[in-house]
Amino acid sequence: MGDEQLGLAGATSIGLGGMIGGGVFSVLGVVATVAGSAAWAAFTAASLISMCAAYSYVKLNRLADARGGSVSMIEEFVGSATLAGMVGWTLLFGYVGAVAMYAFAFGGFAERLAGMQSVLGLPFRPVASVVAVAGFVALNAVGARATGTSEEVLVGLKIAILLVIGGWGLYYGHTVNRLAFGLSKLTDLGFVTAVAISFVSFQGWQLVMYDQDSIRDPESIVPKAVYVSIVGAIVVDSMIAVLVTSLVSTQAIAAHPEIAVARAVRPFLGHLGFVAVAVAALFSTGSAINGTLFSAANFAKGMLSDGLLPDRLGDASAGGAPVRTVLALGAVAAAFTVYGSLDGITSFGSLAFMVVFGAMSYLAFTRRDADEVDINAAVPALGVLGTATFFPILLWHLYTAQRSVFYSVAGISVAVVAVELLYFERDELEDGLPGIGEHV
Repeated sequence: MGDEQLGLAGATSIGLGGMIGGGVFSVLGVVATVAGSAAWAAFTAASLISMCAAYSYVKLNRLADARGGSVSMIEEFVGSATLAGMVGWTLLFGYVGAVAMYAFAFGGFAERLAGMQSVLGLPFRPVASVVAVAGFVALNAVGARATGTSEEVLVGLKIAILLVIGGWGLYYGHTVNRLAFGLSKLTDLGFVTAVAISFVSFQGWQLVMYDQDSIRDPESIVPKAVYVSIVGAIVVDSMIAVLVTSLVSTQAIAAHPEIAVARAVRPFLGHLGFVAVAVAALFSTGSAINGTLFSAANFAKGMLSDGLLPDRLGDASAGGAPVRTVLALGAVAAAFTVYGSLDGITSFGSLAFMVVFGAMSYLAFTRRDADEVDINAAVPALGVLGTATFFPILLWHLYTAQRSVFYSVAGISVAVVAVELLYFERDELEDGLPGIGEHV
């Protein structure tokens, strides 16, 4: 963002840009496959739990001595560098999963636009996804990023296009009597599972917390930007979810969940509409990759300055995003998007953000009696309850319905926790296993 000071519109675009790219163009197909016509309600329910976490972040941000995200807050309020570091690493892997999710959708739309199944003997979708990640890694490595004004314009165009298409599609669905809202599905286990899956699409507002130094009057603008971006995502996601589940069969969505939105416009806009949505999706998911990489790299830079990441992952004194950090994040995201499924990537991201959002809601609940800030205890309590409920439900769904995805997500999670413990408890391990410090 350079030295540009962001107002409410610019700050809101930071949070909303990623959430639109994640909800409409990345996660929607997976959620619709599970919840059917109740997908809109699943997004809404997930956003409300995310709103509780956002409330907790905003209140803790006012209590904290230094502005920042979950890591700085945990360090200040809990006083545990190990816990803060583990939460930070979990968030970083969640962001890597989000980048992989955006890249997966980018590759899916690119494949459809190109009309090719392979390139140079390799599957087209993974190649396009890796190229997208590599391109934005290169842009971030050289310090290129859209200005606040251009971000506002891009996000505004995305929302305008989706609102026009959504409104037109809903009108068409009404005229042919095909609109479905799935109210009878709200008590099904599949609906609850879909809420858990869609959680990853409502994490973009966190990026506002990391850009506070670039925001004019952050104490006033940050809370507004966070809440407005979540509400905006609810409206757009819900509208497009009704459109997709009303006009596209569940079987067709399940076959190609990454292009569900583009398929939904064909009945009333034809092939031209499909192409227009696909192009919009490329811009949307591309900007989401770029923004998330940039913010995750700067988030990691703060962890490097606090000694919560190995020095070899980046230079904390670098001006802008550390190059090695951007390369490392991009490499892991590229691996995820090549070897993972969209279901697996979205599930992993949702689980990671549920852990962090639940922890921050609990932290805010413990500060409910603070004199400096008025905290309504019911809000963070609902955040804790929601994340604690949906986390095991999502795991159970993966275990019973997608066993291979469950094992891959469980394996990655165990590996992440093991590496975290190895890094943060290395002093204790060195005492018990002399020589291990030479390799950590």
